[in-house]
Amino acid sequence: MGRRQSGGTKADGQKSHGLAPGTACVEGDRLGVDDEEMEEKAESSNLDDSPLIGADNTSADYYFDSYSHFGIHEEMLKDVVRTKTYQNVIYQNTFLFKNKVVLDVGAGTGILSLFCAKAGAKHVYAVECSQMADMAKEIVRTNGYSEVITVLKGKVEEIELPVAHVDVIISEWMGYFLLFENMLNTVLYARDKWLINDGVILPDKALLFLTAIEDAEYKEDKIEFWNNVYGFDMSCIRKQAMAEPLVDTFDPKQIVTSDVLVKAMDISEMASGDVSFTAPFKLIAQRDDYIHAFVAYFNVLFTQCHKEISFSTGPRSKATHWKQTVLYLDEVLTICEDEVIEGSITVEPNKKNPRDLEITINYSLNGKHCQVSLTQHYKMR
Repeated sequence: MGRRQSGGTKADGQKSHGLAPGTACVEGDRLGVDDEEMEEKAESSNLDDSPLIGADNTSADYYFDSYSHFGIHEEMLKDVVRTKTYQNVIYQNTFLFKNKVVLDVGAGTGILSLFCAKAGAKHVYAVECSQMADMAKEIVRTNGYSEVITVLKGKVEEIELPVAHVDVIISEWMGYFLLFENMLNTVLYARDKWLINDGVILPDKALLFLTAIEDAEYKEDKIEFWNNVYGFDMSCIRKQAMAEPLVDTFDPKQIVTSDVLVKAMDISEMASGDVSFTAPFKLIAQRDDYIHAFVAYFNVLFTQCHKEISFSTGPRSKATHWKQTVLYLDEVLTICEDEVIEGSITVEPNKKNPRDLEITINYSLNGKHCQVSLTQHYKMR
């Protein structure tokens, strides 16, 4: 099995980042760690030495500080699927932007604001909380758009816009597993506070899918490894590794079952509480095989364009920095063609650290060679 590159980064706004190659979707990791614990991590890792991060920052600022380094934005901007899609949405639908007031939520370097300004926006307010906002101001000035784009440094929930309403909200808010880091709620807050009636929000639809894969070789390398480490039992770490979803890509040939839509979101109308949900699913085996993991991916749609534009983070599409999210199973499932895995998936922000994501999957298989009914809990952090 030809295996993929692990990890990935996420930025140009306030989104996931910083996973080293070969790691799960944590690294101690960045978001949702207790403040005291994060302060200890900050001291031990010399965060003050990081470019653009000031010495007076605390763990409460770390989410935004993690987007202060240009390297994260470089990877995001080089994600051609992501960035070209937004560019096409704006340039091919200038009627949505011409002479309109636009709010860019989580502007990062300001690339989306620049697209909007070039498309004829009357004014663009680019909100960015990290210190990248200072770079965005310089980028705007360098490119001659200072009269059209105003960069506002701060949290969307705390800043005041110079206008009472905006015509368009644009944002690249999607995280791993679509909802990791909970930036969508910030977009919904901005929508409810500033967007005019019948205003445009881009993107306006998102779809989350689930499938199942054979992944024996990589599970052995990443999970079962801990059972015998140079002759020693470190299986306590295996339990932690099992609970942490892996952000990764895989070969479409590994897909064993059908794909199922578990959540459809209409960003124009949904409430903030809708980011928490429970959904049933049925996955039908396409062949005789083994199943080692569930996999989640998402599609993003811009349906308010003249002609709908969309992209997918799925395994059959061109790879993006979001990759896919792999959730390993405690037991290997032996499945025959046309047999069905039934279950439900529950997704919700962690109550203590809402940028963390709690995922619970109940699943059962009553097959010819395998009968199982289990519940597994995962945490993205």
